[in-house]
Amino acid sequence: MKQRFAYNIRRPKKDKKLPVVLSQEEVSKILSSVKNIKHRLILMLMYSAGLRVGEVVKLTVEDVDVKRKLIRIRGGKGRKDRYTILSEVALETFKEYLQKYKPEKWLFPGQKKDRHISTRTVQAIFERARDRADIKKDATVHSLRHSFATHLLESGVDLRYIQELLGHKHSKTTEIYTHVSTKKSE
Repeated sequence: MKQRFAYNIRRPKKDKKLPVVLSQEEVSKILSSVKNIKHRLILMLMYSAGLRVGEVVKLTVEDVDVKRKLIRIRGGKGRKDRYTILSEVALETFKEYLQKYKPEKWLFPGQKKDRHISTRTVQAIFERARDRADIKKDATVHSLRHSFATHLLESGVDLRYIQELLGHKHSKTTEIYTHVSTKKSE
């Protein structure tokens, strides 16, 4: 017979660190430092659509709706599907990229054509771009997503809409951006 022990032990609280947010100028410097169109489009989509690294690598060509300027995220965090926006600048780069690379299944194929690019490769692309742009902040590739949300908030976009674009289940998760925003509520 197995013995069971029930302990009422609380999990230690996580540190509540504020996200690293890049200014629009810093994001622009990072994107300009990337000459490879595939790499630039990856970072551009992460920033302009607020994608997670695991989402951008799994994009297929069909996920991008050029007419409606939307990107479909399949099975994001929590295995939820959602749509997010496709900016005009990203759309132009996307069209240019399609003409040059003609991807078939994955929008960003990896070394093996039947596999998508790895998240580690995307992290390395970002790190090289950040260093070339001479950004001293402790920014990671996820900082592009944080910057997307913060910049939308600063430009007056409703928090609930930002929550939808990011695919956050709880509004509390999105509210973190109110603490890093330069926009002060009236």
